Amino acid sequence: MIGDIGWEELLIILVILALVFGASRVADLGGALGRGIREFRHEAGAKPDTDDHPSSGDATPPAETPAPPPAN
Repeated sequence: MIGDIGWEELLIILVILALVFGASRVADLGGALGRGIREFRHEAGAKPDTDDHPSSGDATPPAETPAPPPAN
């Protein structure tokens, strides 16, 4: 059944694609696929990925470091 593809099968498919098209072309295709999925989720109104679009409310401000003492 097609829904039972594991990581081993995906690895074999990626190796075959890399041999046929070249590794850089497969990487470009993967990047384009990821961008397309993100755009689709954005247009569909889904919550954006936190890695790509961090919200300003979740981030903690960096701690201030004390200034070094003046040299004598």
